[in-house]
Amino acid sequence: MFASKCVPLKADSKLCATGLTLVTGSAGRVGKAVCAELNKRRIPVRGFDRVPTPDVADAIVGTITDPADVRRAMTGVTTLIHLAACPDDVEDVSGELLPANINGLYQIMEAARAQNVRRYILASSGQVNWWHNQSGPWPIDAQDPISPKYWYAATKMFMESIGRGFHETHGASVIIARLGWCPRTKAQVEEIAASAWAQDVYLSPGDAGRFFGCCVEAPESLTHTILYATSRPLRTLLYDLETTRKEIGWEPLEHWPQGIDIILNNSTR
Repeated sequence: MFASKCVPLKADSKLCATGLTLVTGSAGRVGKAVCAELNKRRIPVRGFDRVPTPDVADAIVGTITDPADVRRAMTGVTTLIHLAACPDDVEDVSGELLPANINGLYQIMEAARAQNVRRYILASSGQVNWWHNQSGPWPIDAQDPISPKYWYAATKMFMESIGRGFHETHGASVIIARLGWCPRTKAQVEEIAASAWAQDVYLSPGDAGRFFGCCVEAPESLTHTILYATSRPLRTLLYDLETTRKEIGWEPLEHWPQGIDIILNNSTR
């Protein structure tokens, strides 16, 4: 198992420059874990969210749909971790989901391009493989056909597509992170507790933070990849984690229910 620092996979590989990293959605459950991990690794980090980000000295309050807020947040950034999004299917697709996940993505990506950001780490979801995920065969990897659950997952497929476009068109290093379920509320913790399947796609805050830390520190030779991230499954490995280990030197250190104390102590029902 790897500890919190990631080991380069090749002795001659240069790490991607660890200048200033912008974390959008930095006040969310995953965002807070990512900022804490980057601080631990002494990687300069800036938070960007609609509300203040705790324990981050350089944090900007704004929205990803406001071009001026986004430009202000992107100043001086070399690496982008884009987490901010409407995180679920909602009834008001045109009023909530599309502005954040499509227009907000556009504003973030174009501001990053203008800033000459070198690495884009884009948070997708295991929901893009939802129907395959339910029936197998497992583990699912990046070569398997996509089967998005619904509109939220479809917006993540849009994000994955433009990530590939930025790599091909602009030469950017792009890591697509298909994440497991890192619960945000007590109710979601209870949902996972009631489902063996959900426990196998659980992603603890600690594992999430370490995963993104390894993405930031991955070799410059990593130009475009799709990686899955879940904690260690209790029963069935549903998503391919071997490619993640080979590409960025990350393996999960925890399993369900490790890490839920962080969630239960910092969430509401």
